[in-house]
Amino acid sequence: MHGVKHLVEVCILRMEGTNNEYEVFNAFRDCGAFPHLVHLNELSRRQNLFEYKILIIPGGFSAGDYVRAGAIFASRIKATLWKELTKFIDEGYPVGGICNGFQVLVELGLLPGNENRVQACLATNDSNRFECRPVFLAMEKTNCVFTRKVTKALSLIPVAHAEGKFLAEKGIVEKMEDNRQIVFRYSDEGGTLAGYPWNPNGSPGNIAGVCNPVGNVFGMMPHPERAFHPFLAPDWTRCERSGDGRAIIESVVEYARGL
Repeated sequence: MHGVKHLVEVCILRMEGTNNEYEVFNAFRDCGAFPHLVHLNELSRRQNLFEYKILIIPGGFSAGDYVRAGAIFASRIKATLWKELTKFIDEGYPVGGICNGFQVLVELGLLPGNENRVQACLATNDSNRFECRPVFLAMEKTNCVFTRKVTKALSLIPVAHAEGKFLAEKGIVEKMEDNRQIVFRYSDEGGTLAGYPWNPNGSPGNIAGVCNPVGNVFGMMPHPERAFHPFLAPDWTRCERSGDGRAIIESVVEYARGL
């Protein structure tokens, strides 16, 4: 089946400690894609990344989040897949990271991706505790391929993390602002940027999701796969047909169909 133009095969990359892969799998399957759960060892030893059109790193606690959240997963990718992964990105294929996956992409230096080195981290929440609840996300105007079908200015998507505070080297956030790389910001229910509890981790600028300058590498701390169906919303009895996270999955699948 590989090589058929409109067939979108998705690599959901996991390792020890990943625990959101099945939710991501189901979301992509329900959008008409063909997801595959692939362990990092399996991909690096026996498979070719270019068998897929999308790479997703899901959430969880890879390697127990020892050292730093996502750091060991990133180190193992660097050691086994780095050259292939950077070629995959350079050729326009989309790469997404959700929660722990976002942390991995930052640890790899692929986000914010302005230079070929690590420029940021996801630090411990200001509350110094695990934050797990729905949050409002205000969407910014960007060229991110993961948000092309997102029509709502405000989305309701849950977070579940202890280390989600986006911190970057001096001048990097300003460069990201200029490049329109900030995709989502935490806000209150009216769309106004606000502090805790609306911003669950204390990220400067209320940063919740970012993309690289080209727009095909994307990471966000909230979990769109957990806001995929309307019955997953806290106001599910009054909810619309689809959850707010569905448009994010649909966006990247539609983009990949054209590759």
